[in-house]
Amino acid sequence: MSQDAYAAAGVDVAAGNEAVTRMKASVQRTYNQNVLSGLGGFGAAFAIGQGYDDPILIAGADGVGTKLLLAIAANKHDTIGQDLVAMTVNDILAQGAKPLFLLDYLAVDKIRPAIAAEIVGGIASACEQVGVALIGGESAELPGLYAPHHYDLAAFGVGIVERQRLLQKSAVEAGDVLIGLASSGIHSNGYSLVRQVFNLHEPNQFNQLSTEDQAELLKPTKLYGPMVQPLIDEQLITSIAHITGGGIVENLPRAYTTNLKAEINWGSWPILPIFNQIQAAGQLRLSDMLLTFNNGLGMVLIVKPDVVKSVLARLTDDAYVIGTIQKRQHDEKHVEFRGEAPWHA
Repeated sequence: MSQDAYAAAGVDVAAGNEAVTRMKASVQRTYNQNVLSGLGGFGAAFAIGQGYDDPILIAGADGVGTKLLLAIAANKHDTIGQDLVAMTVNDILAQGAKPLFLLDYLAVDKIRPAIAAEIVGGIASACEQVGVALIGGESAELPGLYAPHHYDLAAFGVGIVERQRLLQKSAVEAGDVLIGLASSGIHSNGYSLVRQVFNLHEPNQFNQLSTEDQAELLKPTKLYGPMVQPLIDEQLITSIAHITGGGIVENLPRAYTTNLKAEINWGSWPILPIFNQIQAAGQLRLSDMLLTFNNGLGMVLIVKPDVVKSVLARLTDDAYVIGTIQKRQHDEKHVEFRGEAPWHA
């Protein structure tokens, strides 16, 4: 068999090597003094460093989901990496941990070096914004598994926190205050429903949308680390919920014990226009919106009443007092909403 047999089977080793070369500069910009070895080895080495008494490692893994189909349709691959980083490191942040490093996985139908470098460049750019080292990963060419020009992304991240500073739901009490942090948009959840209600099943259907609508649907997930990490460091936060798939009603209860409930006030934060568009296009019920989307709040902080003013003063982005934690009776919901809902039940 000829030496080009693997290429004939659909795997281009030379293109893979070129893609790695193109990625290297953007990846290495994320390195810090703790990175002992990165790209090129069989594994990456990262030193935790000194200064910890009883450190706990927090690990998370996530992907981007079917939002990738819209990036592929638009042939725009420079921001989807921020979605990947945010989905992973925002979860780590919600435990009170400082993210340390990330590993990414890019699987494609065919290695196209320029596109692969664009994707990884976006991942690296987001890592730089939150101070995370992108120390390694894997790029896999899988002909026959993915449709032409399609790819998938996943990431694994690790963070660190002192044991006594680990955010734990047991610290939450009745009377604690809920502060919602604005989302940048849909983030990276619910896109299967988004594509259905907007009839975005083929690339040309997405490209027929207005430039503004395309940009809105591709707006990357917000990186909350820069605004929230200082509050964690100052021990102003009691617990955190990252609002992803399942919305507020499924994610917020993960941040407190079952004998408590959240009482949230409708009208205490602005519903972003994109969510009204989605609801109207699909004639979706309130329950559908609550279980699928963040509806304008990408993270919720739980804080003690006496630090609310301090927390709000330190936040540099839109933040809203949206409700409180209260005692829960056994037959009550874990999240209850007060006031006039924006959509019909």
